[in-house]
Amino acid sequence: MQISLALIIYRSNSSFAKKTALQCEKLLKIRNINSLKLSSNFNQNSLNRILGKTIPDLAIILGGDGTVLKSANELLDFKIPILSFNVGGHLGFLTQNNQFLFDQSFIDLLLKNEFEFDSRNMLECSLFKKTSKEQYSKKKKYFALNDFYFKSTEDEISSTNKIRIEIDKEVVNDYKGDGLIISSPTGSTAYSMAAGGPIVHPKIKALIISPICPVSLSNRAIIVPNTSKIVVKNINQQNMAIQLWKDGMKCEAFNQYEYCEIKQSSEITKTIVLKNNMTYYSTLIQKLEWKGDLSKTNIKNV
Repeated sequence: MQISLALIIYRSNSSFAKKTALQCEKLLKIRNINSLKLSSNFNQNSLNRILGKTIPDLAIILGGDGTVLKSANELLDFKIPILSFNVGGHLGFLTQNNQFLFDQSFIDLLLKNEFEFDSRNMLECSLFKKTSKEQYSKKKKYFALNDFYFKSTEDEISSTNKIRIEIDKEVVNDYKGDGLIISSPTGSTAYSMAAGGPIVHPKIKALIISPICPVSLSNRAIIVPNTSKIVVKNINQQNMAIQLWKDGMKCEAFNQYEYCEIKQSSEITKTIVLKNNMTYYSTLIQKLEWKGDLSKTNIKNV
């Protein structure tokens, strides 16, 4: 891989990530690679000003999964491959082993093409607004790498939501509870998993629908084909709006006269996976602290 310019994005509220970004900048300079550096509180307008007409060869993300998700959303139009390291972050399902960063071997691996590109499809959510008795028009479109989810707009109380799901023009269920998550396989280890959804390998072509604390115990997470078009409707009473979120970032609220259509997007996030990085399964074992068969360990009876 030929690298003339790298973009470094570091987690904004981490002094360790900022310090690491400075070290990374110096390391790249020694290898005659130019770099641009900014914190993760940037937006696309500030990114346009910084980049100008020069597109970096890659973006080096220093932070946790939240920093990666924010960067993936903002960098979508630039088609820049992402190399991410868990620096000052938390779980880091989307990041590489940071040992490659701290032992400075990642640059040689890149220059020697000892890596693979991993393309992850984004999710696409179109918000439609009613314009007449029978007509709707597209109001806005959002993209997410992990998930879209729907929750109450109330700040002071946790209101119960009523959400209708239609899949490929068929009404499937009316959910009553705290909300609903629609996740990609990439995002199955994020909010969806915390809400009791299944872990789905990122190479499986599917979408995951997970209710958040449903009132009915019969409401379970379901996995549907990635070709599905999922329509989410607000069926709350008394004009109560529902808040749409993408990858942990607030989008906008919608009412009974609007609806969302979610599907797999043709847009992708291209990530860089370095040679000998942790496998998907070893990442699960480490991050989720799976212990195997506890009956085979030396546990003393109390």
